[in-house]
Amino acid sequence: MQRQRGDMVKAMVESLKFNMALKLMYFYAELSSQKKFDEIKKANQAAAKKFVEDQFSSSSEEEEDIEGKHGKILAKTFTTYTNQTDGDASELERTRQYVNEAFQSGALTCLICIASVKRNQAVWSCSGCFCIFHMPCIQKWAKDSLFLISSPLTDDDFGKKDYPWPCPKCRFEYKRSEAPTRYYCYCGKVEDPELDAWLVPHSCGQVCEREFKPPCGHKCLLLCHPGPCPPCPKMVTIACYCKKAKPVPRRCSTKEWSCQLPCGRKLPCGQHNCENPCHPGNCQSCPRVSKQRCVCGRQIAERLCACPFWQCEQVCGRTLPCGNHTCEQVCHSGPCGECPRSGKRPCPCEKSMCVLPCTEDVPTCGDSCDKVLECGIHRCSQRCHRGPCEICRQEVEKQCRCGKHTKRMPCHKPYLCETKCTKIRDCQKHQCKRKCCSGNCPPCDQFCGRMLGCRNHKCPSVCHRGSCYPCPETVDVLCNCGKTVLKVPCGRERSTKPPKCKELCSRPPTCHHPSQEKHSCHFGPCPACRQSCQKVLKCGHLCPASCHDEALVKQTGLHQPAGPWEQPSEPAFIQTALPCPPCQIPIPTPLPCHSAGPYSCKRFCGQLLDCQNHTCMKECHKFTKASPECSQCEEACTKPRPPGCPHSCILPCHPDQCPPCVQMLKIKCHCKLTNLYIECIKITCADLKEKDLLSSCKNQCPKELPCGHRCKEICHSGDCPQNCNQKVKLRCPCKRMKKELQCSKVREGQVSLECDTLCKEMKRKASEIKEAEAKAAIEEEKQRQQAELEAFENRLKGRRKNKRRKDEVEVEQSVWQKYKNFIMLPICGVAVVMLAWLMAYNN
Repeated sequence: MQRQRGDMVKAMVESLKFNMALKLMYFYAELSSQKKFDEIKKANQAAAKKFVEDQFSSSSEEEEDIEGKHGKILAKTFTTYTNQTDGDASELERTRQYVNEAFQSGALTCLICIASVKRNQAVWSCSGCFCIFHMPCIQKWAKDSLFLISSPLTDDDFGKKDYPWPCPKCRFEYKRSEAPTRYYCYCGKVEDPELDAWLVPHSCGQVCEREFKPPCGHKCLLLCHPGPCPPCPKMVTIACYCKKAKPVPRRCSTKEWSCQLPCGRKLPCGQHNCENPCHPGNCQSCPRVSKQRCVCGRQIAERLCACPFWQCEQVCGRTLPCGNHTCEQVCHSGPCGECPRSGKRPCPCEKSMCVLPCTEDVPTCGDSCDKVLECGIHRCSQRCHRGPCEICRQEVEKQCRCGKHTKRMPCHKPYLCETKCTKIRDCQKHQCKRKCCSGNCPPCDQFCGRMLGCRNHKCPSVCHRGSCYPCPETVDVLCNCGKTVLKVPCGRERSTKPPKCKELCSRPPTCHHPSQEKHSCHFGPCPACRQSCQKVLKCGHLCPASCHDEALVKQTGLHQPAGPWEQPSEPAFIQTALPCPPCQIPIPTPLPCHSAGPYSCKRFCGQLLDCQNHTCMKECHKFTKASPECSQCEEACTKPRPPGCPHSCILPCHPDQCPPCVQMLKIKCHCKLTNLYIECIKITCADLKEKDLLSSCKNQCPKELPCGHRCKEICHSGDCPQNCNQKVKLRCPCKRMKKELQCSKVREGQVSLECDTLCKEMKRKASEIKEAEAKAAIEEEKQRQQAELEAFENRLKGRRKNKRRKDEVEVEQSVWQKYKNFIMLPICGVAVVMLAWLMAYNN
């Protein structure tokens, strides 16, 4: 027992030791993990703070470096062109735009997959619109387009025509053989061009040498570039259009010119010369007017010299050689010819010919007509007749257009069955459902309506197979001020960064200065003002220190930690205005009399400029009223606008009042259904009544009155008037009489319609008729019940005779008769058993 107790004690001690070791291990692990977490947290905070500081401090320098790099690449690309034009680069704006978009991240977007085109990706450029696509995307596009075009063709037509495939943007058509298979640079000289940071993306760096459009015999001088080639800059010597002036040297792109001298070439009329200035192409028709006779010579009219031959509207009417008929031609020249009814003429069926005088008609020959009818199968069975043949009435076995049914019917009637076609149309979604279709089902005419990749618009095409075309819409991505616009495909505006704007920031200053330092448009708050304070100190001098109206001051001691376990919070900074520092300007000492004179105190001039709003910021200088030497104000007008005007003054800083604002404001009308565009000055200068009139769209108010009718007033402010004048029908209590009255009077209970004597007489007659009908119904019901009662009594007479036989008096049985069977059976059984036992015992 003692040994067992000792073993138990040892086991308990060992388990306690093991538990204590585990607890210590967990405690140290928690301490080490918390310590590591704190170290990583501090390191991340320091890295984030350093990243923010570096980002804000070096962003402008990096932008300047990138812009400088792009400028060098552009200058290198355009060098050979500007050398030919003596530095004139005005014709390169369109090409410069394409090159700038190639440098901007996100500006080049593949319209098929709606993804950005990177510098290291294989691309293909359209020769029509110069849009750039990914090579795999355009290859799949060309393959799918050719498949969609050739799929509806029959086996007989397949392969007979080289069907083209279109560009996804401009729909410029390319042949099947022109489908892109390899990645080339823009000029097409180098396959798989290498990526070079000092070249335009996807460019080989060689001279373009593509033919100009329209061709002039020269080639492009730029380095391999995206977009269209600029106009030809070569100098050629060429004469004017009329070849009268001496040839002069001109640019090949604008080589055609006019000397502005009269042309002098003979006009088509053959009488006058061209008086227009030197012009290209053929001369215009003669503009002069002269009196000319018609072809038949009956009428004379003033007509253009360029059209000497004309016909009047009179019939010739001259007697023909036959002497019986007249010419029926309209105004003609030359003889009228022979009578059209002379000579041999055929009968109506054209089987026999006869010669008759022109005054007699050719008789019918009596033979069958035998002309082919309109059906093209049967012939006319009538005798030779005048006029058109009748329609074919023979009955034939006709097959319907789809070939599923046949029917005997007249030959001239078409046969179309009612069977609907169940074939799937070319969209592979909808059935044809055309009655009696021949099998050549028409294209699907239903609306596609699938959501495009931009997730903003739906496909406007008819139902089709495959993927929908990219969204053709473009969206403007604006800078902060809205003056710089970047057009991107619809759907990319969410991921595209706003463009960098080179316009000056137009925000008003937040310090006491009338204007802030010039800087580019930006998002977020403006940088701190670095101008000198220029506030008047107590001593009378101006403060020369930098502007300190919005200095960042660190706040300390706002929050005391509750204990050592609480993490210290980040210091808070607030913007506040600091007082001006003490004046450091030395006081000048008196000068000797012989050297006394005007001198510069090295401070700002401070004279009021011509704009009467700003002071001169030059150093102290000589000033006279006859010849002021102060600087000219270049600031924009900052005068307050009239109440309600959100626009800024369009003039520079000026002394007088600002001109009235004539820009258009977009406001909603009183009924909130129509947008109105009104000049700003009309709104700001109008009183309440005029504003109410201007804000009306002049349409009927769409609001509904409490009575259920629509308001009849023109678009107005406030609540609608409650006096509804619309006519409603009011009936008397018996609903016989009705009368049209104003809705407002009926709702207020001012008017009522009572029944007259005729209504009361009709009510009385109606009640009498109802009472007579009720009495007749009661009499009829009594007669019916009497008939049913008599029929029931007749049926009961036969049943009573049978019932009398069954109703005889029964004699009541005694107790022995009731229970004799139950008593006799056991007694007989016992007797039989006793008899059997006795017989067995005697034997």
